Amino acid sequence: MSTISSTAGADSAHSQQARPLTGQDYKTLALAALGGALEFYDFIIFVFFATVIGQLFFPPSVPDWLRQLQTFGIFAAGYLARPLGGIIMAHFGDLLGRKKMFTLSILLMSVPTLLMGLLPTYHAIGLLAPVALLLLRVMQGAAVGGEVPGAWVFVSEHVPARRTGYACGTLTAGLTAGILLGSLVATGVNTIFTPAELVDWGWRMPFLLGGVFGIGSMYLRRWLHETPVFAELQKRKALAAEMPLKTVVRDHRGAVAVSMLLTWMLSAGIVVVILMTPTFLQKIYGFDARTALVANSVATLCLTVGCVVAGLMADKVGPRVTLFAGGLLLAISSYVFYSTLHTRPDLLIPLYAVAGFFVGTIGAVPYVLVKAFPAQVRFSGLSFSYNLSYAIFGGLTPMIVTLMLKNDPLAPAYYVVALCLLGMATALFVKDRSLA
Repeated sequence: MSTISSTAGADSAHSQQARPLTGQDYKTLALAALGGALEFYDFIIFVFFATVIGQLFFPPSVPDWLRQLQTFGIFAAGYLARPLGGIIMAHFGDLLGRKKMFTLSILLMSVPTLLMGLLPTYHAIGLLAPVALLLLRVMQGAAVGGEVPGAWVFVSEHVPARRTGYACGTLTAGLTAGILLGSLVATGVNTIFTPAELVDWGWRMPFLLGGVFGIGSMYLRRWLHETPVFAELQKRKALAAEMPLKTVVRDHRGAVAVSMLLTWMLSAGIVVVILMTPTFLQKIYGFDARTALVANSVATLCLTVGCVVAGLMADKVGPRVTLFAGGLLLAISSYVFYSTLHTRPDLLIPLYAVAGFFVGTIGAVPYVLVKAFPAQVRFSGLSFSYNLSYAIFGGLTPMIVTLMLKNDPLAPAYYVVALCLLGMATALFVKDRSLA
């Protein structure tokens, strides 16, 4: 009975489903998306300097492929740390409020990023250098584990339920804009500094800049308000009666399974096509760093647009059709991209742009995730499913693809296509439900 009454209370927060988006809705979306972009920049800037970091933080005697694998391993550690941070912040987000955890995650992200820019290298302190880098990366992972699910829950509970797709797609576009910002900063750094200057001290600048971005994000989120859905639950004393995660694991296993599989497809698109491909373009296809990063910036801009389009489509035709069609188009465009570059390097930017746009299909994934769980345990359910999946699949993806590349240069294409097929199959089991 308590669950029924609690759900009814949450429903009342969205009783006027037909209302249009207001100026306050747009302000909330803009501030959340901008803050998310700045914080996500902090999390991903590491990967754009993976080659330089590998040279500076590991012994020079290590083979190049092993150094790259170890560097991506430290990058992956951030994903492995996400579930712990996400579960803890989601627990308190379901009990104390979405906004408090939404703001705390920024501080936990910006400090490690700043410290990364100040770290001594292997030449100065030996093996302590990669160990310190690993610890800071783990701290970043714990922070982003609360940030991304919290952001999706926050915006979806502020807008009318019929605009949930647009809200989630816009927020996801904001997060991917953080990747674009990272790509642009990396492009600028590689343009301004010579290779020697970059290795000497230039690589530190993007991390130090990330600390400044963190302060900016904290300031932006001072202007946000608690979500109407949580405020209504709090008012009616209808918050979770037991540990939220316990309820999720006991009562919502099907939702957890679907959410994890869709997150796996999401992670393949982001990690392989967007984050790892600049390195592939240099190592496998022979492009210089600046060309690879410029192409990546174009693809990421297209990804940002694609996220909004996917969110709008989820509102109009439903998430099942959007994810199935988008997954198919992503599989085709990714395979064409990776298989064509050796013979037609002149097509790098247009092919990468198309693949990037269809990676934007992931903008429809949070629509499914926020609607998969009731309001009392929404933050915990989404955070547990998303972060556990990203820890397992997103965290292992860089190492799996790197190992596969030793035998086949088309490994990235095969991996993305396989995950798109899995996502398409999972989309068939998606059930649309009202935001409750």
